[in-house]
Amino acid sequence: MELPQMPELMGLSLLLGLLALMATAAVARGWLRAEEETGRPVGQKANGLPPDKSLKSKKQKQRIRKEKPQQHNFTHRLLAAALKCSVRATHPSASDQFSGDAPSCPFSSQLMSSLLLISNGKYLATCADDRTIRIWSTKDFLQREHRSMRANVELDHAILVRFSPDCRAFIVWLANGDTLRVFKMTKREDGGYTFTATPEDFPKKHKASIVNIGIADTGKFIMTASSDTTILIWNLKGQVLSTINTNQMNNTYAAISPCSRFVASCGFTPDVKVWEVCFGKKGDFQEVVRAFELKGHSAAVHFFAFSNDSRRMASVSKDGTWKLWDTDVEYKKQQDPYLLRTGRFQEASTMPCRLALSPDSQVLALACGTSIHLYSTRRGEEEERFEQVHGECITDLSFDITGRFLASCGDRAVRLFHNAPGHRAVVEEMQGLLKRASNESTRQRLQQQLTQAQEALKSLGVLKK
Repeated sequence: MELPQMPELMGLSLLLGLLALMATAAVARGWLRAEEETGRPVGQKANGLPPDKSLKSKKQKQRIRKEKPQQHNFTHRLLAAALKCSVRATHPSASDQFSGDAPSCPFSSQLMSSLLLISNGKYLATCADDRTIRIWSTKDFLQREHRSMRANVELDHAILVRFSPDCRAFIVWLANGDTLRVFKMTKREDGGYTFTATPEDFPKKHKASIVNIGIADTGKFIMTASSDTTILIWNLKGQVLSTINTNQMNNTYAAISPCSRFVASCGFTPDVKVWEVCFGKKGDFQEVVRAFELKGHSAAVHFFAFSNDSRRMASVSKDGTWKLWDTDVEYKKQQDPYLLRTGRFQEASTMPCRLALSPDSQVLALACGTSIHLYSTRRGEEEERFEQVHGECITDLSFDITGRFLASCGDRAVRLFHNAPGHRAVVEEMQGLLKRASNESTRQRLQQQLTQAQEALKSLGVLKK
């Protein structure tokens, strides 16, 4: 075996040694430059002590930790209660309830995005991005303490919640899953409830963000509507019965009528379109057919609502007006709805807004930004205004089934207002009926209702003498 020649080994060693010297010199030059700039050795603090790594990590945590938002405070003589939640932030809601091109008031990361006063008047349900559904008893509204039941939404959070007619279940729209999830309610021996999600969510069908969901009071179908032009009619097992193309460029809102016969939508076009969902005598689904339209606005319709008996509808448009309609018509004989009243609401021309109609259709509530305006539909005049009600834009607005309260949500609280304009409307109506009453029994009944409304106004301190 031949050994390597010595000159070659010496040359390789010299080359490696030279490279090592050059690297050492470069490192030393960098340290000297750093000491000249700072005036102290590298790796040493200004006080001569070595750097504190734990202090550095604490500063990084302080930067990451967000400041806890302050609760928005609001007071008013007609404020009945505030249902507050200690919401843990996760991330902003995936869908803006105003949808479309809302220019301001984005969803915050600590926000109740939806509320629901269910039709039997027993409960109010709210959902928020802390992955919870809270259910409040309406009988506790005027109590000092407001307790709620809580259902958890696993691995997601809900942006809309709707109860089944029998109050044994509710559905939610999942912000990240973009689909429906069903929860069943089981009453425990202690009087509370256990909430259990069904094993499988509804199949994912919508391609755009959701604007509303609903369950028919008959329990026969579920509606979901997205911000494109799609409305889906489902059965309770998660099968699509029908697909409606609204042809409105985009949907800003859709809803099921309280009578469960109709589904309506509004959007970019200046009308509200209404369809009838038809079932056979045996309860089997048949078809969805066009019923009628609310025509009269000159710009896009932001929102609409039904009265409790579905005989009246109200709408608000970008043209700066709201309208009240008589929809108790024979549309199969080509009879169109009647326009009963038009009122001005200039805020609607610059911002999207929401609308709620009292069960008796006597009071119209309009929410724009963080303010609420109450109008008398008999006279078309504004009767009450609540400004800066919430710290964020109002995301939902609803009257309870009795018409006594108006509820709104928009931050970490639901605010409940006494419906003083509703009591005034009863006073006006009863006074008019008393003048035309023909018998004593009728007069006594009307006088009793009049007295009750006047006493309610007196207790609120708003009775006009």
